Amino acid sequence: MTAPIPRDIPDLPPIPGHVVLPPTVVPARAVLIPARRRTVAAFRGLIALLALTGVAIELLAADIPPTTALSHFTIQSGILLALVMLASARCAWSAHHPLPGALTGAALFYVIAAALVHHVLLAHASSPFATPDGTGTGTAWQTAATHILHTAVPVAAALDWLLLTPAGRLHLRQAPAWLLYPLAYLAFTLARGELLPPGAQDRYLYPFLDVAQHGYKIVLGNALLVGLALYALAVLLVALDHIRPDPVRRPR
Repeated sequence: MTAPIPRDIPDLPPIPGHVVLPPTVVPARAVLIPARRRTVAAFRGLIALLALTGVAIELLAADIPPTTALSHFTIQSGILLALVMLASARCAWSAHHPLPGALTGAALFYVIAAALVHHVLLAHASSPFATPDGTGTGTAWQTAATHILHTAVPVAAALDWLLLTPAGRLHLRQAPAWLLYPLAYLAFTLARGELLPPGAQDRYLYPFLDVAQHGYKIVLGNALLVGLALYALAVLLVALDHIRPDPVRRPR
């Protein structure tokens, strides 16, 4: 004969050494399956095609060696944006989770930075660093490549960010990390200028970084001013990302 089961079972004492885990919050992206966004994928594919077209024209039409053309910040940022846009287009087409905001934000930041440096320092008639290529006095193909890489591509990338990318994905801690590439590029272009013989064509890729003409003191001062402006641009992008309306409120 078994003993009767008591109506009230007293609480059992906790097991020694047992750790009670706090409840966790699962992010929505871990349980929600993204929807296909074929229109978005097509638009991002067109942006990648536009950037690669500008790069190809610049490499083929420029009167400088391709290795020199590839050394320009604009060409490198255009190639990076094209790769990021192709990957983003694939994610949107295949209903995969989007690329990290730090990566897409960096690609956008670099093309906008290159465009601002071109329009403010190289193409503006009142700038002491204005160049013939920047003011549009080159060949028709060079002018086309300049407009594509410095105007059309940044505008298209900004429209994709404003109209097709979820808001609030950028963070202030990412801004200093984005400046590592421009800093490495500064070291590269100065080292390249030191390795090339004096008088070599395009020894220094940008006139405000021309050590032979201005000296290291002025060049490093110019680089510092440009770096501060780029950091302000990065902070502005992060701030705008958190105050702009969210164009993607639900999967489409």
